[in-house]
Amino acid sequence: MSIEKGYSDFAEFLSKHFQGKVQKISINAGFTCPNRDGSKGKGGCTYCNNQTFNPDYCRPVMSVSEQLEQGKQFFARKYPQMKYLAYFQAYTNTYGELQKLKALYEEALAVDDVVGLVIGTRPDCMPDELLEYLEELSKKVFVLVEYGVETSKNATLEIINRGHTWEDAVDAVNRTKAHNILCGIHLIIGLPGETIDDILATADAVSTLPLDTVKLHQLQLIRGTRMAQQVEVGELAIMQWSAEEYIDVCLAFLRRLSPEIAVERFVSQSPAELLISPKWGLKNYEFTNLLMNRIRVTSTRQGSEYAGK
Repeated sequence: MSIEKGYSDFAEFLSKHFQGKVQKISINAGFTCPNRDGSKGKGGCTYCNNQTFNPDYCRPVMSVSEQLEQGKQFFARKYPQMKYLAYFQAYTNTYGELQKLKALYEEALAVDDVVGLVIGTRPDCMPDELLEYLEELSKKVFVLVEYGVETSKNATLEIINRGHTWEDAVDAVNRTKAHNILCGIHLIIGLPGETIDDILATADAVSTLPLDTVKLHQLQLIRGTRMAQQVEVGELAIMQWSAEEYIDVCLAFLRRLSPEIAVERFVSQSPAELLISPKWGLKNYEFTNLLMNRIRVTSTRQGSEYAGK
């Protein structure tokens, strides 16, 4: 853990696996989701609008290799020696026939300067046969599986129509690590009905798992989503934190989080034309500067209140 930062960050995690600079490039490989196509549910998670996190170069009309080449052009101007991780981000990137999945992953790895994969998926979409393949692949290249978990509270998972349970997440993480594959999870802070105690309980629950990374961000209310409609008609209420209040929540989460888990991020920024709230008027780096200053002022250290120490 960086003493200066007060927590283990993603750059520190990557430095254990690579010597030079490494950048993720997001890919939309045209996957769907079992929570959209009817096998688990329809309509998807109530907060979900994939337009909020797909970069301009990330379009399913382009092949995986074309998206990677375009992403490389974007980053290489500033860092010509950069290496890249192909980030299969949009929807559920393990949801498909095994041979098709293998072909997509291997197409990505065949692109020059791509040195590994980050695969975003759901905890209920990871068959053992795919884990066996990824285990063999991870002996040759960097492989990180990132599960969208969102919260440890099953009642919240039902409210947001997530379509899986916390127990599913525990099972997926444990099976992934049993296959010696790097593993991370994604969480959303401020989901409907959750209190600070619920959020800290998720930090405690996450800390019991054999995880390498965790990615946090604030709940963003996005136009055109079912959650936005529910909030508008008064069916749901969500937290209306200021940036400073949310930072305090992040620091409380950090103090409870195992120091063995690297934190990739605390915040996300959706396109202004889609975002209803929160509107903090901050770029991601500006938010991070505020958070780092607050960590220094409060002498916050990751894991200082970790239950397992």
